[in-house]
Amino acid sequence: MKDLKRTKIKELLDAPIIGKKVNVKGWVRTFRNNQFIAINDGSTINNIQGVVDFENTDEKTLKRITTGACISITGDLAESKGKGQSVEVIVENIEILGDADPEKYPLQPKKHSLEFLREIAHLRVRTNTFSAIYRIRHAMIFAVHKFFTERGFYNVHTPIITGSDAEGAGEMFRVTTLDPLNPAKDEDGNVNYKEDFFGKETNLTVSGQLEGETACMGLSEIYTFGPTFRAENSNTSRHLAEFWMIEPEMAFYDINDNMDLAEAFVKYLVNYALDNCADDLTFLNQRALDDEKTKPQQERNELSLLERLRFVAENDFERITYTEAIDILKNSKPNKKKKFQYLIEEWGADLQSEHERFLVEKHFKKPVILYNYPKDIKAFYMRQNDDGKTVAAMDVLFPGIGEIIGGSQREERYNLLKQRIDEIGIPEKDLWWYLDLRKFGSAPHSGFGLGFERMIQFVSGMTNIRDVIPFPRTPDNAEF
Repeated sequence: MKDLKRTKIKELLDAPIIGKKVNVKGWVRTFRNNQFIAINDGSTINNIQGVVDFENTDEKTLKRITTGACISITGDLAESKGKGQSVEVIVENIEILGDADPEKYPLQPKKHSLEFLREIAHLRVRTNTFSAIYRIRHAMIFAVHKFFTERGFYNVHTPIITGSDAEGAGEMFRVTTLDPLNPAKDEDGNVNYKEDFFGKETNLTVSGQLEGETACMGLSEIYTFGPTFRAENSNTSRHLAEFWMIEPEMAFYDINDNMDLAEAFVKYLVNYALDNCADDLTFLNQRALDDEKTKPQQERNELSLLERLRFVAENDFERITYTEAIDILKNSKPNKKKKFQYLIEEWGADLQSEHERFLVEKHFKKPVILYNYPKDIKAFYMRQNDDGKTVAAMDVLFPGIGEIIGGSQREERYNLLKQRIDEIGIPEKDLWWYLDLRKFGSAPHSGFGLGFERMIQFVSGMTNIRDVIPFPRTPDNAEF
């Protein structure tokens, strides 16, 4: 029996063959009455039950079957006589692969708070909630590559270490080999980065966009999918210091083409989740419904998780200009009654999550794409519109999340891009190569960025972004 090949629990439950001898390996979730073992191996949210003949099983082995222990069982697959499962394994042989001291193992068969589980992030994948999130995350990674590959895009790896700041935010992690206590200094007493490893000041990237643009100028349509870093001292439920970004860049796309692709992309991801993650989404949907019952009525979601997903998949997105959005918000009840935390008083205001969610959830009751934002609140690389006040920027807004995608048509005209770089005060020596793209065969082009963890938040229904990445990196937290 030791030579019997392991079968994943998902395979046994999806296509059971009654009477077949099987080997199952996994972790014990519960062990009841010295007879019924619930085992999970991570292949599905569902456990399989092993029925032990305790009268003929070694007592020492029975004592080692505790929650968290890793075991291997062999026996015949049979129709289950109990409720909650269709089949079970009639155990003939048990092997303990790894013990778990019941006095010390922190994951007991009860509901644990998400805050507690963040403290044991190395073990939380063994819970139903986090195993579901990990599986959904994998499915979404696959769906991203599938979407772009089907459309003839090429995946490009852009640098993690960079000498440029795509966002102009200045909140970047420095990469250096200089002695932090005694760095090399120049004649003026400043840190001499010429003595550093790269001979210049470098940082962890906040975006692969600028380098992605170089690739689309030869391959036409590309996308990046990699880690990005923001040294923003923010401890909110929406921010991480390390996260993953999906950034397509497309030659010959204008702002309308860009919006079309963004809408098609997120609908594809949502539909893929609905079609391929049904068990996990059903579990997370019920989990969210149970959590909603504990909230005050005014804070509850009007739609369940599954309803929100179908809401996005089945509705054409509303497209309105920033100017139209400002008019709607200025005249809205929450603004007039001063219910917004940030009141909308004039054109040019930088919209907050509460404004974005109002437009989606209350006013239009569907996903929204805002476009043509004021030039002064957007990045230097966005294409200037003919009115001199706005740029061809666009944001996709989702229920429960707010902005999930940000993008724009890029400024392809050398003179206007150089003028904007000079206005903002970015040293031209840092972006000479980016300006070069506008000198040699420049072309209209567009792109956008989707924060992968924001997408997983939406698909899973989790309210804190720290719960959709295996090991969250936040201020004062780089554990594990």
